[in-house]
Amino acid sequence: MALSSSGPPRRHPPRGILGHIVSRSRKPPGTAPGTLVHTGPQKVETVRISCIHYDAADLRERRVERVDDLLPLGEQARVTWINVDGLHDPGVLETLGASLGFHRLVLEDVLSTGQRPKVEEYGSYFFLVLRMLSFDPATKSVTAEQVSFIVGDHYVLSFQERTGDVFDPVRERLRQGKGRIRGRGADYLLYALVDAIVDAYFGVLEEMGNEIEAIEERVIMDGSTTLMHDIHRLRSEMLIVRRAVWPLRDALAPVYRGESPLVSEETRVFMRDVHDHAVQVIDTVESLHEVLSSTMDLYLSTISNRMNEVMKVLTIIATIFIPLSFFAGLYGMNFDYMPELSIPWAYPALLVFMTALAGGMVAYFWRKGWL
Repeated sequence: MALSSSGPPRRHPPRGILGHIVSRSRKPPGTAPGTLVHTGPQKVETVRISCIHYDAADLRERRVERVDDLLPLGEQARVTWINVDGLHDPGVLETLGASLGFHRLVLEDVLSTGQRPKVEEYGSYFFLVLRMLSFDPATKSVTAEQVSFIVGDHYVLSFQERTGDVFDPVRERLRQGKGRIRGRGADYLLYALVDAIVDAYFGVLEEMGNEIEAIEERVIMDGSTTLMHDIHRLRSEMLIVRRAVWPLRDALAPVYRGESPLVSEETRVFMRDVHDHAVQVIDTVESLHEVLSSTMDLYLSTISNRMNEVMKVLTIIATIFIPLSFFAGLYGMNFDYMPELSIPWAYPALLVFMTALAGGMVAYFWRKGWL
């Protein structure tokens, strides 16, 4: 089967905070279970498939043009890692699923890119969904991508929405034969891939922490009106991270607790370590979320205080001019019998009196600390 990019037109992904909460599937209500329809946006032009076969002594890596070239997977003694970049062609999964006996609900979940992180066991293999995060320094935004794994006794299949990932260190360890990865099975390869995803969370959180600190400094220093937009943007990015991280703890639990016979006891020790990292990530996310909420409160308090300062100055100015307006209005009345109008020095005397009155009020306000 050739890898093509044909398919139904794609919707643009939802935007904004509600867009991150509500996952909009294109499947009409009542669609039969197991119907293979890609529900996310197309993020690559063509599907790209890479394959790595390895054991302790040898490694073979190749780019695959046709899905049929992958089958059968190879010798049972070797581990095979197949990585698929691009999910818009259901035919690729249709061929793999038919050859390897995957349940159609698994294939449906791979194509539905709004999945919550989870793990499901299907006898001879299990299915794991995670979300891979990356931070774009140019746009200062977080990008979330669904990564699905199907793990069998001697193979790992990974499915990504786009090219580019955090697995390059794992690939280099495989190519150079460093560590224990080449001497272990498919379960250890899964651990290495999941560990790379979880470790990347710390980098994303560090960048977001720097952004939050920068906004805090801006709130204290200038209180610019653009801060509300920046805080709202960071809240939206934090929502992406929380949705990716929070379910991870429960998703990894069946893997490291020994509920799957496909994961060896030695690998479970490492999976527990990944679980600990996931818990640390969750704690960090919650801490940053609280800091961001505090920053929003600080910003609103700063804006309120500045408004109060402005109102105080305006009130003081109005208070100074109230008695002056009274005298100006009093002697601006057009009456014939006003004794002061016939006194030659009445006008300059009134000006001096009004000036002294205004000066006295300013001095009084200054001593009170209101100016």
